[in-house]
Amino acid sequence: MSDLVVRPTLKFIHAAYIAILVLILAGFVARYYYVPAWPKWTPLIVAVLLLWVFVRQLRRMARKLTIGVEKLIYEEGLLGKSTRTIPLAKVQDVRVDQSLFDRLFGVGRVSMETAGGSSRLTIAAIDSPRQIADEIDSRQQQAMAGRSGV
Repeated sequence: MSDLVVRPTLKFIHAAYIAILVLILAGFVARYYYVPAWPKWTPLIVAVLLLWVFVRQLRRMARKLTIGVEKLIYEEGLLGKSTRTIPLAKVQDVRVDQSLFDRLFGVGRVSMETAGGSSRLTIAAIDSPRQIADEIDSRQQQAMAGRSGV
């Protein structure tokens, strides 16, 4: 069984890029038909919007959960990395949280309760959170069966 890599969703980032594109096109139409000249601050607004979405995309790229055969590896960071490794045998509870908005878009948060010192790991805004939780449960059961020799 190969490792499964989970990252936060791209749905909202794509939607933000499309919204910015629509705003830019609406601006060109408004300028062509209604406004004789661009205000001086218009390029600044476009740059700030694009920067905001780009920063969100970088934050998404900085988070990764790898579900292996016997362990979970959660990595966070682009230049400097923070890595947390959790043996699947120590996972005690997997929880999926979805608001109404999350359910409309098929995203949610998966939280894992583990035995030991740092007990909760949550990865937010992931696609198909129920399937991911089921996969963690399945691999956790396989890890437990492998440890007990069954």
